[in-house]
Amino acid sequence: MLAEHRVRWLVLLLVYYVIQLLMSVVPVVGPLAMMILRPVFTVGFLAAAWTQQRGGVPGIAHLFRGFQTNLRALVPIGVVLVAGTMVAILATALVDGGALLDAVTANAKPDEGLVMNARVEAAMLFGIVCALPTLLAVWFAPALVVFQDCGAMQALATSFRAALANWRALVVYGLLLFFYGAVLPGMAIAVIAVVAPAEAAPYVIALTIVPYIFLFVAAQAISDYVAYRDIFHPDEVAALPESGVRAP
Repeated sequence: MLAEHRVRWLVLLLVYYVIQLLMSVVPVVGPLAMMILRPVFTVGFLAAAWTQQRGGVPGIAHLFRGFQTNLRALVPIGVVLVAGTMVAILATALVDGGALLDAVTANAKPDEGLVMNARVEAAMLFGIVCALPTLLAVWFAPALVVFQDCGAMQALATSFRAALANWRALVVYGLLLFFYGAVLPGMAIAVIAVVAPAEAAPYVIALTIVPYIFLFVAAQAISDYVAYRDIFHPDEVAALPESGVRAP
């Protein structure tokens, strides 16, 4: 799906990140609001993918479709995401004595920074494990709200059960995300740093790796929609563009 309208998807992502950047200017409240609104914007990407699958063209207007579709159910999902993430971060203190928590909350002294050691790395892994149930519950929840008119709690519970039922595919998906989103660009940056002159390396990275990351994120956004359709509507035949079906 991405290959058909890659420029439009990149513009869609760019607008989203500009909004995120503008919100981050507001201390504490801005980033928190964006995290709560993440399911709302997720609906925007789902609507763009839904439209494209049926022969339409994704546009910037799709990004704000979630604000017009069952906002009362989407916002609580964002609150659950924030709460689950905070619990996972707080839980890391059980492993590293609060070193990671201090770094995240900017309580560490400027000259100390975050010293990476076995305990901190273990704390990061422990935090990911603690956050996993929340991430699984939130994964398909926006799609279930917008496409199946589920309430917030029903959507969260259904998403969690669906993710657990498809854990093998989930593991493969996670490994692929890690490879294409972290390992591959990391290797490319390392090669560029060795091959390109020191003065030119940042520009080469900006011209190659940055566009790749944007395309990767766009593909990942589309994959959420594809995964939802595969799990919840495996036998559904996409409606034809002229069928008059309206995007969510």
